[in-house]
Amino acid sequence: MLPLLKLGTLALRTISRPIARRLKVEAGLHPRFRDYIISFAQANYRFGTNVQRRLYGRATDVVIRPMDEEKAVGAAAELLGELVIFTVAGLAIIFEVQRNARSEARKEEQRKQEIEAMKQKGTNLEKEVQCLKAKLQEMEQLVQRRSWLDLIRFWQSQALEEHKSARFE
Repeated sequence: MLPLLKLGTLALRTISRPIARRLKVEAGLHPRFRDYIISFAQANYRFGTNVQRRLYGRATDVVIRPMDEEKAVGAAAELLGELVIFTVAGLAIIFEVQRNARSEARKEEQRKQEIEAMKQKGTNLEKEVQCLKAKLQEMEQLVQRRSWLDLIRFWQSQALEEHKSARFE
């Protein structure tokens, strides 16, 4: 996974460079777009400078000189190129997370179905055990009745033999 991520990042950076160059060209051709990205770059420059001044403990209420137009166009184009990279990378991450979530949901549903099947099998086995217990109890009763019958027959045969032997004596 990591090599693919690195390869994807490299591909995004490679793709963003022509985008940044195209933005620079467009800024030169379209004055309205140029004004927009220059103001965007100047705002970003002021924000970054203020953050740096706060980090170093310097005054932040001073007037910050604006960048010249060519530097502002270059900075804006670079910033927009990086924005494209991060946007595409963010979308790729979101897509991957959603794909993993769907995969996990499918796995969880499959586990639930397996658990339900096991519960059903357990219920069926329990019913079968109850049925077998009933049959076993019935057979035991039959065996007990038969045993009593065999015992009665034995007693009858013993009594008959005694009666025969008593006759011959």
